[in-house]
Amino acid sequence: MAIVFKRPQSLTDAKFHYCPGCTHGIIHRLVAECLDEMNIREKTVGICPVGCSVLAYDYFNCDMLEAAHGRAPAIATAIKRLKPECFLFTYQGDGDLASIGMGEIVHASARGEKISVFFINNTLYGMTGGQMAPTTLLGQVATTCPYGRKVENEGYPVKMAELLAGNEGSAYISRVAVNSPANVVKAKKAIKKAFETQAKGLGFSMVEILSTCPTNWGLNPVDAMKWMEDNMIPYYPLGEFKVKEEK
Repeated sequence: MAIVFKRPQSLTDAKFHYCPGCTHGIIHRLVAECLDEMNIREKTVGICPVGCSVLAYDYFNCDMLEAAHGRAPAIATAIKRLKPECFLFTYQGDGDLASIGMGEIVHASARGEKISVFFINNTLYGMTGGQMAPTTLLGQVATTCPYGRKVENEGYPVKMAELLAGNEGSAYISRVAVNSPANVVKAKKAIKKAFETQAKGLGFSMVEILSTCPTNWGLNPVDAMKWMEDNMIPYYPLGEFKVKEEK
């Protein structure tokens, strides 16, 4: 019997620890498929800091490092400069990248570091219990804003793709989602484009990926996908925000 669908070589056979309905697993597979298709697994280094994806070194079948909270871009920068032939990617959540790691990611982008960042935005801190993150939507309830996020108290949610697109060092910045088959296909294309941007040496790339967190949203997996479509995508529009062409 012909095999038409199988686990990518760039994923191990370890079982994911993620909650039911969490879309980290989908995103892991997309990254792994791109590594396989580009034949770069043997020279790829992935870096995951603190957050729900902290155990990603168990899942990706390539060299992996764990970083302190928010510091993945700094480690990626060091390795890429020491080993420019390697492909470097960071896999970071919104609490990690847009809060404690905000300074790291902004300056890595401004310097034009030739790394690829995959930014998972589920609007809150998932691993530690659902606290408000920089990306929490207005009116959204979290453990640290039980009455919903308000402009007068917590300000507006941060739009990282738009923010980093303004940096001269950014070569490819996009935002995708994984709430439907069509969007999953587009997400994979963006992830591959980020790696291709790195291969061409054009500069910094980041793909922001809208993801679900059914557990902390208090929704079942199906309703969580609908909540993303109804609430996240209108505020965080999908598309490419920066595409630097080869000279």
